[in-house]
This record gives sequence, C-alpha cells and structure tokens, in this order.
Amino acid sequence: MKSNKISLYNKKNKEQLLDDLSKEKFNRITCSFYKYVKLNNLKELRNEIYIIWDSLNILGRIYLAREGINAQISVPEHHWEKFEDSLINFPKFNDIKIKKAIQEGQAFLKLVIKIKDEIVAYKIKENEFDMEKVGNHLSTSEFNDAIDGGAVVIDIRNYYESEVGKFESAIIPNVDRSEDLLPEIRELLRGYEDEKVLMYCTGGIRCEKASSYLIKNGFNDVNQLKGGIIQYAHDIKQSGDKSKFIGKNFVFDHRLGERITDDIIGKCHQCGQASDNHNDCANEACHILFIQCNDCSDKYSNCCSVDCLEFNALPKEDQNKIIKAGTIKFNAQKSNSTKPKLNSINEH
Repeated sequence: MKSNKISLYNKKNKEQLLDDLSKEKFNRITCSFYKYVKLNNLKELRNEIYIIWDSLNILGRIYLAREGINAQISVPEHHWEKFEDSLINFPKFNDIKIKKAIQEGQAFLKLVIKIKDEIVAYKIKENEFDMEKVGNHLSTSEFNDAIDGGAVVIDIRNYYESEVGKFESAIIPNVDRSEDLLPEIRELLRGYEDEKVLMYCTGGIRCEKASSYLIKNGFNDVNQLKGGIIQYAHDIKQSGDKSKFIGKNFVFDHRLGERITDDIIGKCHQCGQASDNHNDCANEACHILFIQCNDCSDKYSNCCSVDCLEFNALPKEDQNKIIKAGTIKFNAQKSNSTKPKLNSINEH
C-alpha cells in the first residue's frame, strides 16, 4: 500500500477539527481496548493502522509499543462493523475485548497514533514484572463479593481521577504521574502481602502490569477488576445492583468523565463547593487540570486563578513578552501535585 507522509498525520488545527465534527450527521461510538502482546515493526504497523482507521473516519489516541497496544477511540456508528473487521485482520489483535463507553459525547478531535516505550508509562525495569503472571481477573459480582468479604481495595489511578469517583472503601495513592504509582502502591500495601488485594482502574490496562509488579514484590493474592470501571458500570446498569463505585469515572478525552452515580464527591479547588467538573485552565500558558464549580467558572472565565484570568485578558503580544521575560509562573508550573491550593493563590 503506497502512502506519503501527509496521509499519515492529521495536520488540521483545533478550529478546523471542531468545525469538521460540528458538520457530522451521524452518531459515534466511543470505546477503548488494550492488549499486552509482543509487537515488531512498529513503524510499519503504526502506518498501516493509521491508513485503515483514517479511511473509516476514526478519531482517538492509540499507543503502540513492543509490549502491546492501548487505544481510546471514537468510531462512526455506520463504520462499526468495518472497524471490528479491521481488528480481526490483525492476527495479534483479533481477540481484543472492546469496552464501549457508557456515556457518549465529543471525545476526540483527530486520529493520533504514537509509538511509545510502554503502553502505560510506569518506567519500571523489566525484572520488576512478568506479564505471564498477572492478577486474577474478577467479574463485577466477584469484585463486589470480595469487597463485602473485607478485601483490601486499592485505586490504580492518579489522584485527580479518584478525586471525582472511587470505590468507597478504596485506598487512594497520592500521586499524579504513572511513573510514581507502582512504588507508592507497594508502600501503601506494605503489611498486606498475605491479604486479598483488589485493584481497579479505568479500563483494566493499568492493573495488568501493576498486578504483575505486586506479585513480583511478594503479594500472594492479587486480583483486578475485569474490564475496569467501564465494564463495571455497564454490568451494574444491566443488573440493577447498587454500585459500590460512587461519582464519576474520569476519562482521558474531551469529556473528562462519565457519570456512574449521582454522588458528587469532589470539591471546587477555588471555593470548596461540591463539584466534580474537571477543567483545563483557559490560560494556555498554564493549562493545569483542576476542579471548578459553575460559579467559579463564570467568575474566573474558566481560569484557575486571578493571575491566569488577568494574563488571559492581555493581548497576545503582551502575553508573549511576559512569557519571554519569565516574570510570572502559573499554577501548572508551580505545582507537582494535582491537588493545588488554588483558592489561596486567588487571594490578593
């Protein structure tokens, strides 16, 4: 199949992409999938997948690595069968389990496929895990039963994700980067090596390597939620059982969350009011992810602080001068945590 570089990358700007989406007269299905499997010839595979999925008008983010594939995509409903067929035609992907989103919306603007060192950036050494030995996969009902039985539950996600939704009894790691997560959960679970440990994440992928890591570190009864929170939400909805997960499931696309229950467990980072709406600061020079209620969104024009609000109101030329001079730092540059004390920064 002949192709050129231009056909393998979408170079439209954000405004053009949004305009394209606004003109669509069809529905999209948002889904995710992953598989740990040894892959070779990554560049050729990447280009082949791009050509096929671009022709189907699929949008989303796909990571390829020698250890496998991790994908979150949006598929035109009328191309769904062709998409499934395209996966089947890749021998190493033909048994992948696809998880559909429980809540539709404008998830992605374009198709991006990247080659990475890992499909989840834990940055641990190869001798610290063995993907042939991973935790037991528990169904929704088995997971609930294990919680009722007193098992230890730990969230295998970053703090800002659990801030808006979690299993009620879960231990929450205080980290905001994947590379910090595994050492942190090992420390949090110290002393529980012989206990039944339950792990969960968004769609299951982070638990795969994390469970292998814990097994390597001497944990004897490691279990993970099959299909993650996404599958759990589907199963609970179908069964009518009470959800032990409360709030929102944070997702890494433009929706930033899928509501599982009506519980609002987060708080606005600016005023402390109950809220679970994540926003990216409207100041492009900051762009920190934070929780903001509707009142503060209006008050600060979707900015995280007075500094950002005032900076954002300046002409671009003045903004560029300030950035070049380096005379101001914004929240995203100041904070190593996703729990910024934004309200204190807003005070003059």
